[in-house]
Amino acid sequence: MTAAPAFSPADADSLPLHVVPAAALAEWYGGAGADWAGFLAASGFEAASGDLRLLPGPDGLAGAVIGTGGTRTRGRFALAKAVGALPARDWHLAGRMTEQEAKEAALGWLLASYRFDRYRPTKPEKPLPRLKLPDGLDGETLLAMAEGEYLTRDLINTPANHLGPAELQEAFFALARRFGAEASAIVGDDLVTQNFPMIHAVGCASARAPRLLDLRWGSDGPALTLVGKGVCFDTGGLDLKPSSGMLLMKKDVGGAATVMGLALMIMRLGLPLRLRVLVPAVENAVSGSAMRPRDILTSRRGLTVEINNTDAEGRLILADALTYACEEEDTTVISMATLTGAARVAVGPDLAPYFADDPAMAAAIEAGAVAGFDPVWRLPFWDAYESMLEPGIADLDNAPSGGFAGAITAALFLRRFVTTPRYAHFDIYGHVPADLPGRPKGGAGQGARAVLHALPELLGL
Repeated sequence: MTAAPAFSPADADSLPLHVVPAAALAEWYGGAGADWAGFLAASGFEAASGDLRLLPGPDGLAGAVIGTGGTRTRGRFALAKAVGALPARDWHLAGRMTEQEAKEAALGWLLASYRFDRYRPTKPEKPLPRLKLPDGLDGETLLAMAEGEYLTRDLINTPANHLGPAELQEAFFALARRFGAEASAIVGDDLVTQNFPMIHAVGCASARAPRLLDLRWGSDGPALTLVGKGVCFDTGGLDLKPSSGMLLMKKDVGGAATVMGLALMIMRLGLPLRLRVLVPAVENAVSGSAMRPRDILTSRRGLTVEINNTDAEGRLILADALTYACEEEDTTVISMATLTGAARVAVGPDLAPYFADDPAMAAAIEAGAVAGFDPVWRLPFWDAYESMLEPGIADLDNAPSGGFAGAITAALFLRRFVTTPRYAHFDIYGHVPADLPGRPKGGAGQGARAVLHALPELLGL
């Protein structure tokens, strides 16, 4: 797996990377950039977002300049474009930047340094430039966020033949061992005897046994339980996806990968809380033991569920895990899942929609999203749609007909299994469709940094 990122040593001999907004270009030419004004003008430099030029000096390279665009510039982490283009030297940021701007630059630099090279170890990677930590920033938090994201990306990017439920358990247990956490697993038919019937029903068709993974860390402070959807591959079951629909289904482990990355951040930073992580890990496959359309399952909570689409399996395994989470009193519960295509239609791949009834919880998440450069968008638990979940023959329908409000009805389904008012659900994509600054094409965490920054307000830390 990818190694943890690091900043340049504080005493390293570094070159300046001048950071220039488009509106301040003329001013910069009148000051620090005077020696290069003619050269840059001739090259067409306009300080657009991510526009980078190396600056010549008497001994060769004097530094570089990168633009950040204007106030309406689209996207995040503009400076991250420098990571793949600058020589492999040590660099420091030069120019007037607010603390938030410097934090975004440093985090984007770390996120852009990610490489997934498990399957091409013989191909030498170009050495990457390193950045000195800007003054006044919390390097440990930045490194924890980057390393947590690295773990999430590695898990999502690993193909399903190398990351089934057993391999996800290995990664889960390795994370627990690193931080001295307790970890356990309920595997295969033990899910039936220990009353996790829907996790078993979804995963029993696969040759790779389903399981429920459980991590506990910390003995003092408020309780936080993270629940992540761990569908290591989703064929759709008997409601089989077309081949094109399966191409990205290794990313259906994205909820589990994201809560594991968030757990790494929390434990690495030693936050004063009691953390629990629950991951139902399955493969939704096809065999003679697969659940069928119109089957009726009885959940851990006792609610019956009519299966009207075997491809709506994530909410089933989360339902049993959420019920289990809420059997402990006084815990805040957050679930994350690559749950619905409807969420992507609503907000696209770059935003993480979330649901929360508690206004204070929502406000903390919104503030955390800004602080962590991790955009989210609140969607409603719309009570008027509750009737859409009730098929008449059972308590709940796992796939309401009609095609409307799919992300909302999925979230309402999950809420039926939650007994705490302090609950938030994230319906994430877990994938970047094309290379973006700080976010290479492939697996991606969403919502984890927003939650991390929300925790002090959310839990009173």
